[in-house]
Amino acid sequence: MTKLSVNINKLATLRNARGGNVPNLLVAASDIERFGAEGITIHPRPDQRHIRYQDARDLKNIVTTEYNIEGNPTQSFIDLVLTVKPTQVTLVPDANDAITSNAGWDAISHQEFLKKVIKTFNEAGIRTAIFIDPVTEQIKAAATTGTHRIELYTEAYAVGFANGKGEEAVAPYRASAILAKELGLGINAGHDLSLENIAFFKNAMPFLDEVSIGHALICESLYMGLENVIPMYLKALS
Repeated sequence: MTKLSVNINKLATLRNARGGNVPNLLVAASDIERFGAEGITIHPRPDQRHIRYQDARDLKNIVTTEYNIEGNPTQSFIDLVLTVKPTQVTLVPDANDAITSNAGWDAISHQEFLKKVIKTFNEAGIRTAIFIDPVTEQIKAAATTGTHRIELYTEAYAVGFANGKGEEAVAPYRASAILAKELGLGINAGHDLSLENIAFFKNAMPFLDEVSIGHALICESLYMGLENVIPMYLKALS
């Protein structure tokens, strides 16, 4: 079964809007796990506009499932991850002012940098993943970096599905998953996945280890509640 990791950035955004501690991120993370999620994901950014570095440290003592920290591997991010030692670190090439992730790595141009960073995390016993587009040459390049997994950037799939072109949109992701498996890589996926498009994606994707979903899941939960929405995702992924 593909694991569901819930990204709780949007809960931190809501908390920060009032300057207090409502919603309480630590309680929410525990509840999300209690409702069935198999992982918690956070994506701290340099301006800490949602997840703060202290949140990352505090959650280490709360999360009992898989703990995934995403981000651009600046030195401060690397230091944070080495201190916290989550289950997995997902490397994302975000610009400092990015509203949200908008591209995968160019693993060809940045190969030596990625090798160096991944070696550091591997030596610390942290599973690594690279956020990457479903492009054959990029998958091949990712496999040379020492990463354990790739995370396929799924915005293009979500757009294609919404436009009624689901099969056409998912085809490069399926091909990328097959290639990645042949190269010994695990396969994660994330970005713009939702209750509307997740079942089609899962049914089309072989070897899918994990999906990371935040924005859509939190928005859907405003109407239906986390306790209901999380089992709906689990059913779609089963």
